[in-house]
Amino acid sequence: VLDGKPVLLATSFLPAPMVAGSAITQEDTGPGGIYARLGELGFAPAHFREEIRSRMPSKEEADQLSLSAGTPVILVCRTAFAAEGRPVEVNEMVLDSASYVLEYDFDA
Repeated sequence: VLDGKPVLLATSFLPAPMVAGSAITQEDTGPGGIYARLGELGFAPAHFREEIRSRMPSKEEADQLSLSAGTPVILVCRTAFAAEGRPVEVNEMVLDSASYVLEYDFDA
């Protein structure tokens, strides 16, 4: 929420057998969120991969984000991997494009 307006919708997917019975399955995962809980389970994220796309929002997304007509959304699909390369979370995010600047800094 930014200035009282939602700017991001996010859904996380985690391997059910890995997180069954843990605090991750609760509505409030506690301090540090999902990544802290994954660390406690021995699956701390060590690497991330993101896929980024843009498109016009669905009616439901436009309503949930209170988007002005013509405002596109940015889609970010982030996969978190544990140190040994095992995927531990997929997070699908829908961002209000008018509220975000995506900045990446990496070596060639």
